[in-house]
Amino acid sequence: MEKPTMALFKSLFCVVVVWAAGVTAQSHWSHPLQQYQSSLPSQLPEQPKVLPPEALSDECQVEEHEKIQCGTPNITSEQCENIKCCFNGQQCYYGKAVTVQCTRDGQFVVIVARQVILPHVDVESLSLLEPSDLSCSPVGVTSAFVIFQFPVTACGTALKEEDGYVVYENHMSSSYEVGIGPRGSITRDSHFELLFQCRYYGTAVEALVFETTAIPPPVPVAASGPLRVELRLGNGQCYSKGCVEEKAAYSSFYTLADYPVTKALREPVYVEVRILERSDPNIVLNLEYCWATSTSNPQSLPQWDLLIDGCPYADDHYLTTVVPVDESSGLLYPTHYKRFIIKMFTFVDQTTLTPDKGMVFIHCSTAVCYPSSTDSCEQPCHRQRRAIAAVRTVSSEQRAVVSSGKLILTEQRTASAPKAQVHWQP
Repeated sequence: MEKPTMALFKSLFCVVVVWAAGVTAQSHWSHPLQQYQSSLPSQLPEQPKVLPPEALSDECQVEEHEKIQCGTPNITSEQCENIKCCFNGQQCYYGKAVTVQCTRDGQFVVIVARQVILPHVDVESLSLLEPSDLSCSPVGVTSAFVIFQFPVTACGTALKEEDGYVVYENHMSSSYEVGIGPRGSITRDSHFELLFQCRYYGTAVEALVFETTAIPPPVPVAASGPLRVELRLGNGQCYSKGCVEEKAAYSSFYTLADYPVTKALREPVYVEVRILERSDPNIVLNLEYCWATSTSNPQSLPQWDLLIDGCPYADDHYLTTVVPVDESSGLLYPTHYKRFIIKMFTFVDQTTLTPDKGMVFIHCSTAVCYPSSTDSCEQPCHRQRRAIAAVRTVSSEQRAVVSSGKLILTEQRTASAPKAQVHWQP
């Protein structure tokens, strides 16, 4: 099929589809960008007074030294808003978003703000469908933005016709690090996916953004057996100066109605396990083993270790943090509690290394310990003492497995063509 001559088209139509956690997308047309810079030229047409920062939206709160000019230098406020950029009364610049532009002379312009992807991805891992072509690499990288500009006929762009439109479609994605364990694999990196199109037609000018998300019904927390134990997730927050986030998190907890709880990758998940309906101050709750699965079944695969004999799983790049619980906690029976913090992750398919559905369930095998002259019930985290603790005899009535409700990734999307390029393996 012959490539159309761009001069024949009077206007354009642009469609953008985005899959990424915490990412917003914009699509519009503008003049091609001739030069990228972190600030506008010193000589600007006289404009109205600059608006105060509080009058601008959060997306337009861009530091002066990070601003990149959008459109022509003499663009008006109305023209700037029409192309979905930010105008502060003096300047037209790109906001903190993912912006895709299709120019009249047949160019894709893609501007990705670092702050809209959490956790931040390595900008060097962003690539188009032809990553080996140097002309398809970013044309500009600043402290706040990554900028791509390339012809609609280059970088692996697919060309097709739909209902009288000439459609150019390309795809951008990032790579991510995968941890491979003995019973499962995980990642804590954001996986950025951007599918975008330019649709050229004779008279129509339109812009559409498609984004969907679905949250399934909650799954209850469950614990069974003679030993009644509960696993719950803290949701307390700091509101005063000098507040310690680690302590504040356990001041309140998610209820059954709050599940599924949504978390972003690497966001802290505050876990507490406690004994219920016991008032004996001498007993001690121990966590024999804590792990995560992608289903509510504790025995299902894949699995990822969190604690082994109460100690952080050593082969995780993001070690689980064990939080001491003592008299300073204000709890009536501190020895009835165990607390730890993990960084949110998602499971990865062992074969294809693609991120899974984004569901995580936390499980702990617990045991009640009775201190004696030969056993303090402590779980020190070094091999010699752990080996001794491992042979401790505990009856089945003093053991229980407890599970959390469902955790899902915020704004998690199904990846169409992910690339897992970097791995660590215990």
